[in-house]
Amino acid sequence: MKRIYIFFSIVLGMASFMSCSDFFEQESDDVLYADQDHLNNAVDTIYSVTGVLGKLQTLADRTILLGEVRGDLVTLTTEASNDLRELANLNVSNDNIYNKPSDYYAVINNCNYFIAHADTALKSNRNENIFMKEYAAVKAIRAWTYLQLVLNYGRIPFVTEPLLSKEAAEAAETGTSATLQEVCSYFINDLATIPERYNTEYPGYRTIRGVDSHLLYFPLSIVRGDLYLWRASVTGSNEDYRQAALNYYYYINERNGLNSAYPTGINFTMWMPGTSTWTSMLSASEANGESYSTNGELITMIAGDSIRAEGHYSELRNLFTSREENDYKVSISPSTRMMEISASQANCCISSSGTSAIYAPQGLSQHRSGDLRLWETWSEGYHRDRFSGERIETQTIDKHSSSRNVHIYRRTMVYLRMAEALNMAGYPHMAFSILSSGLSNRQIRNQIMPYYDTEDKADSIFLAKFDFNDSRYALVTTDDVAATSFGQLHNMMGIHSRGSGWTPMNEYYTLPNDSIEPDLGLRAQLIKEQQAYVDSLILNEGALEFAFEGTRYYDIMRYALRQKDPGQTMVKVIGARLGEDKRRSMSAIVSKLADQNNWYLNWKGKIGY
Repeated sequence: MKRIYIFFSIVLGMASFMSCSDFFEQESDDVLYADQDHLNNAVDTIYSVTGVLGKLQTLADRTILLGEVRGDLVTLTTEASNDLRELANLNVSNDNIYNKPSDYYAVINNCNYFIAHADTALKSNRNENIFMKEYAAVKAIRAWTYLQLVLNYGRIPFVTEPLLSKEAAEAAETGTSATLQEVCSYFINDLATIPERYNTEYPGYRTIRGVDSHLLYFPLSIVRGDLYLWRASVTGSNEDYRQAALNYYYYINERNGLNSAYPTGINFTMWMPGTSTWTSMLSASEANGESYSTNGELITMIAGDSIRAEGHYSELRNLFTSREENDYKVSISPSTRMMEISASQANCCISSSGTSAIYAPQGLSQHRSGDLRLWETWSEGYHRDRFSGERIETQTIDKHSSSRNVHIYRRTMVYLRMAEALNMAGYPHMAFSILSSGLSNRQIRNQIMPYYDTEDKADSIFLAKFDFNDSRYALVTTDDVAATSFGQLHNMMGIHSRGSGWTPMNEYYTLPNDSIEPDLGLRAQLIKEQQAYVDSLILNEGALEFAFEGTRYYDIMRYALRQKDPGQTMVKVIGARLGEDKRRSMSAIVSKLADQNNWYLNWKGKIGY
């Protein structure tokens, strides 16, 4: 984020907050503005907020790598560093570059200082709070950072006041600690105090050296949704799952203004009938664009520097994609398990008449069998060394091929997490519709509500809170897909259709025992069975849609927490990294996951289990 610092350097100069001793490392002698009671002018406030954003840069790469390398969707090449290999082997040492809790606490301490000193009572001549947007943005960043910290370490020292002395830092190391449930509970309550309007109102810094500042913030509704979703995964609370789903919906509904549309869009890669079957594809895959617009996929990113010398240069491009900078040798590649999940999907296509379904065959080259999202993002080739003529096998992962920025939240992620929350709250039909067809009020009324019609109307009242007005949300039809100008009149489709063909006609992608059961006892049992099935669909969908984006390990964690034996679930899922037939060869690495304490990092016995 040096580019942000440069933007403001004329009036602000350079400085940084201290961190603390040990994992609260001391970085400087003084805390900026420590002698002031408030940050009460634009220069101080802007400088403090951009300072927080700058500190986030140190967390960018590891947010992706900790979430991806420990999962089952990637494997390491011989070029991988020892630090990456420790992550993959679930045996992370104290001096591993990705095991630095001090970097999280540097962000947190900056946030704590800002929250303690920002003058939120200061009014403009219009009687509006001047710095509330910044205050809300920093609170969201603090909550997100604490959530990442506790997800990776399990039990953490917990401080909400700025640490301004070595003595305070040392006391914090052995002071109050918090678990995942406790962190979620604290920040659910903390963020509840922020007025609703700041869910979508951000500091108005506009564009900073080509980056729309909207993309640098963590929307309160999404952060709240994540906090509720994680707490529910620990406690099993139905109400927390409901609140998670509602908060994700609030973001969708308010993203472009209250009661506006933020549909899934119609980006997909699909086989289309042609003169030579299975050689003609209609491709409209999600671009990795970084512009902010009403229909933009990207929601939040951490901006990186353009050159290594500037200090916060993302290495993700060099780890995932063959480039001159890494001598065309990558460190991370898709795993056998990723290929198995992708190839196992039934790819449903529509006949030229649009009235019947046909299925793409198995065994196609270039990973074109099954779901096409892997084919869309991963390509292989070779490079000839210009001096030796040596052939070097190369790969490109489009998600990490050119951008210097690290993407955190995007639209499809919000929809899929809303589906996860709805499913576990007891509404598998609603969740399945997000996967298979998309949502509109007509769809909810005709295809979802009848399954939850009870005398007390509690379910109907809850589902009515999800307003996908038919005038704003229209489901894509077979006519749209068959037409050359598909989707001009419609804007919603099921997430599974983004890579596995036309899901509404896919006979292999249906909800089991899809019937309206009048007996309440039998209905409850049926819903429970459907929840388990949809939960596994959502886990697979996350692999297909978000591979290489750093969500996988955490998605598996949430899924495991909902099972009877969470530890064995982690062992089973991550143990398949090299493929189902080589699960035994992974047993020595993943067997430790049977103990839930081993899901987390540990640093010198001072943080973690």
